[in-house]
Amino acid sequence: MVSTDRLMAFAAMSLLLIVIPGPSVLFVIGRALAQGRRAALTTVVGNTIGAYVLVVAVALGVGAVVERSVLAFTALKLVGAAYLVYLGIKAVRQRGSMHAAINGGAPASRSSLRTLWEGFAVGVANPKTIVFFAAVLPQFVDRGQGHVTVQILLLGLVFNVIALVCDSAWGLVAANTRSWFARSPKRLSLVGGTGGLAMVGLGVTVAATGRGD
Repeated sequence: MVSTDRLMAFAAMSLLLIVIPGPSVLFVIGRALAQGRRAALTTVVGNTIGAYVLVVAVALGVGAVVERSVLAFTALKLVGAAYLVYLGIKAVRQRGSMHAAINGGAPASRSSLRTLWEGFAVGVANPKTIVFFAAVLPQFVDRGQGHVTVQILLLGLVFNVIALVCDSAWGLVAANTRSWFARSPKRLSLVGGTGGLAMVGLGVTVAATGRGD
């Protein structure tokens, strides 16, 4: 199994990567500003599930193929970017109905399921996470100890637990800020539009992110 030293070193590197806001964090913040605490935390869960799917892919050898293939990497990146832009435009168009949704109560089950799925889609198409899992995570595996797949899954679990805590903190802080805006329909509409534009900008940024090769 993974030694304690390797596990701690990987946890430290993961924390450094996670605390720097990337596509998933910025998406969570945008969701918190546009839809509130519940949507933000549901998005975090979706992101985490998506990220762990990447861990499983790396454990099975698929992640390395995607990371090494310019075509596969670019295709996945552009799909994720397009989805972010779509969600951002949708948030901007629906900003005027946010106040009524908060006071009237929107259907929770359908909304939560859709939010979870959207978070998953962003998490599984995150270029930053794909590169980290495919290029960095395997370096912390001790092949001499055997059970390589299990070691990768364990390291990925450590990463995702840290991400879950940190991303939830970002979402809660952003959601608490949103509560002030919720007192005014105009202010809430403004923050909803800002969150949507942030998602659009994030999608464009992800699409423009290149690779060394």
